[in-house]
Amino acid sequence: MSRTVLPAEWAPQSAVMLTWPRADGDFARWHDAVERNFIDIARAVSRHAHLHVNVAEQADGLRRKLLAAGVPGARLRIYQLPNDDVWARDHGPITVFRDGKRVHLDFRFNGWGGKFPATHDDALTGRLAALGAFAHPVEPVDFVLEGGAIDSDGQGSLLTTARCLLAPTRNPGHDRLGIETRLRETLGVARVLWLEHGELIGDDTDGHIDTLARFCDARTIAYQACEDARDPHFAELAAMRAELEALRTRDGAPYRLIPLPLPAPILDADGRRLPAGYANFLIVNDAVLVPVYGDAADRVALDRLRSAFPHRELLPIDCRALIHQYGSLHCVTMQIPAAPE
Repeated sequence: MSRTVLPAEWAPQSAVMLTWPRADGDFARWHDAVERNFIDIARAVSRHAHLHVNVAEQADGLRRKLLAAGVPGARLRIYQLPNDDVWARDHGPITVFRDGKRVHLDFRFNGWGGKFPATHDDALTGRLAALGAFAHPVEPVDFVLEGGAIDSDGQGSLLTTARCLLAPTRNPGHDRLGIETRLRETLGVARVLWLEHGELIGDDTDGHIDTLARFCDARTIAYQACEDARDPHFAELAAMRAELEALRTRDGAPYRLIPLPLPAPILDADGRRLPAGYANFLIVNDAVLVPVYGDAADRVALDRLRSAFPHRELLPIDCRALIHQYGSLHCVTMQIPAAPE
């Protein structure tokens, strides 16, 4: 019987995938600012891993722009393919090790339950495979699953939210047991840790775990907290904290929990709150890229995450432009684990 492992994000990575914002896409209104945001991410990633960029047009122009920004050409690969949006975390491949060999799983992506167009993004991983972008097999999986909806400790535990994975618009006809069975079969997980609570106002993913609570190691979880009882997030995030306190590691110990502060409200042009938070960080080899928002809470978040990652460099990335389309740093990236040695 084959053995499948979904690696933790802190496992060695060969590359990180980005899907570049289109000038005529959802970020059109903020395109220059969000492109600068992407260039900052690309430059930071390329210091620690190869960079794999999908772009809808003008690949040569983007290559020149990234090289000028300091991205090493030897670490840069660009593929010109149509896309709908930038959220590589959700339309990129989810990579597992099967009997010690890499396999890229191409799950279905339906625009977070049909909320947004997703035809090109759903096809993107398959089209990349046809171009030879991956050195290892790509397997289609007829099941809707977004990378932002799951977080792995690399040892068989998967953290997720019931509100997202059980949404009837994702996999209708699948109950909790059925979804757990598919996760065990495809990802090799031994147990699923479900959170019933947790939400950021403005989030349109139905509660992706990567906005709420993240493994930092197999015994540590950093989570989005709210310390202001007057904030509308307070009750829901307090209920999530209680759930996290009740979780146990596979050997029965409580997790070490690291609360992350909530930045002051960032509003869109219509006065609606955007889902800014600090749990949306990216681990990439010996660094951690952390979204920041020009807020006093930025320093607190960085200090607390530094205690979780004492041997990694923390790199703050200003994500105030990115948050205008309801996602942040982790949402626009997808790591490609390194092949086992």
